[in-house]
Amino acid sequence: MSRSEAILLGSGIGMLQCLSPFQASNLGGWVGRTLGPHLRASRTADRNLRRALPALDAEARARIITAVWDNLGRNIAELPHLAVLGGATAAAGWDIEGEQHLAPCRGGKQALFFSGHFGNWELVLPIAASLGLPVSGFYRAAANPRIDRLIQSLRNGPGSVSMFPKGAAGARAAIAHLQHGGSLGMLVDQKMNDGIAVPFFGEPAMTAPALAQFALRYRVPLIPIRVARLGPARCRMIVEAPLEVAVTGRRHEDIYALSLAINQRLEQWIRQDPGSWLWLHRRWPAEARSG
Repeated sequence: MSRSEAILLGSGIGMLQCLSPFQASNLGGWVGRTLGPHLRASRTADRNLRRALPALDAEARARIITAVWDNLGRNIAELPHLAVLGGATAAAGWDIEGEQHLAPCRGGKQALFFSGHFGNWELVLPIAASLGLPVSGFYRAAANPRIDRLIQSLRNGPGSVSMFPKGAAGARAAIAHLQHGGSLGMLVDQKMNDGIAVPFFGEPAMTAPALAQFALRYRVPLIPIRVARLGPARCRMIVEAPLEVAVTGRRHEDIYALSLAINQRLEQWIRQDPGSWLWLHRRWPAEARSG
């Protein structure tokens, strides 16, 4: 069965690669916003919106959820085109805002980057590779090994950087990467059952402490980045100044303070453009649900 699934996925990828990046993105957006609002995950998104942004009415929440599915469909359809999406003046691809904030990791220096599921988050590492930055990241491996290899082959196009699977082996590889002077990027907006409870939109949310732990251990800048969607197959990576959080030397307090600053930055981005964030996952514990 795993082989037939991989063949089916490969056929779909081949079809999308026959289209231009614009055509693929528009097709994915149409499928996403047409089908997505009727799926069970949309009920999760609606609950998340009601607890995080209670001032929104049902119509506003529905518009945001449709935008979320539109963006997700575009991301999936653009994945087969990652290797050909160019920067700067290319019609399809990306540009960058705040590139001056990358100075701390130029010339072989290390940095840690954090982002979330905004815009086309799959572009973060390819953009870093195009800029000559040795940044690696984590990914969630697909259950089907053939499908996993196929998806990773799309992510790891020419000039891309290594990625580590989530789990103990991936964590060890990431630590070795940092110890050898590499930089690391992480998406830090999803629930972690073994994380620490840190406020997010005013409610405790289980948050991965690894990024804060790495920042304290290696004493490197912690740089916020996000990818904003500008249109079909066109995005902008926005780089912000490194976070400045006072370090007291009390490890647990410092980890909490850094994690809180990260969650606050994510929340700020989401409030600016709610439809750009992936509301579909269960970010808060069910037992803490309000409303």
